[in-house]
Amino acid sequence: MAKRINTQTVRGQQAVDGAGVHLRRVLGLRTINSFDPFLMLDGFDSTNPQDYIKGFPWHPHRGIETVTYLIQGEVEHGDSLGNKGVIRDLECQWMTAGSGIIHQEMPQASDRMLGCQLWVNLPKKDKMCAPAYNDIQQKDVPLTEEDHATVRVLSGMYKGMAGALKSHYVKVQYLDVALQAGFEWVYNETPDNETLFLYLLDGTLATDEALENFEEKACAMLIKAASEQRNTYSDVVVKAGPDGARFLLIAAEPLHEPVAWGGPIVMNTQEELNLAFEELDEGTFIKH
Repeated sequence: MAKRINTQTVRGQQAVDGAGVHLRRVLGLRTINSFDPFLMLDGFDSTNPQDYIKGFPWHPHRGIETVTYLIQGEVEHGDSLGNKGVIRDLECQWMTAGSGIIHQEMPQASDRMLGCQLWVNLPKKDKMCAPAYNDIQQKDVPLTEEDHATVRVLSGMYKGMAGALKSHYVKVQYLDVALQAGFEWVYNETPDNETLFLYLLDGTLATDEALENFEEKACAMLIKAASEQRNTYSDVVVKAGPDGARFLLIAAEPLHEPVAWGGPIVMNTQEELNLAFEELDEGTFIKH
């Protein structure tokens, strides 16, 4: 069986966003093309509440989906449509901003805040779809205990199990994998033409041909297939280091569409961006 190989490892850089939240911006403007349709990935891991307690007060989004997943921690959230809730350990908020939403995310003091937020680009035809919230609770996420790994299926399919969320616009495969120290894990359920990457939340993980060079936490590894054909499936083969590994496997078909990005809004043209900010100024941003 053919294997996918790690063609790019991205560590990003430390950043401060929101009202003063310290995070690591792993994916962003420089990785748009290679990680299409995934726009941004912010990782957070802190035992100091002062790193994140100021949170992300009210701010707009349009043209994307935001996926916030916590391994540990607590985040309160609300939006302009009246939705509100709390994300806790092993829970996820999958928000479709669509035509426009204004929301806030306020982390609460925790022993450890570990998780990430992913931005998924919406196709041009769906940029102005109706906004929606999906809160995924821990009990709703299917999991399977394998010989040396535990796999949670947030979205997509894995070994015949449907994930907790069915993506309506971009079909995202989103797995949370905990792999025991020193063991290998093999995956081959994503077509070779799709973008697939691993985000290492904790521990160390080898993805090279010899499975000897271990990457450290807080990096995204782009795993590419040689053929990139739609109906072929190459193996992803990884090995956990001496302390084990906790990582996300995320995949979807690229959009191959132009990206016009202005802060919290992502459209296809500069004119669409200008219109969005004009509507914010005029109070006509919210459409539904």
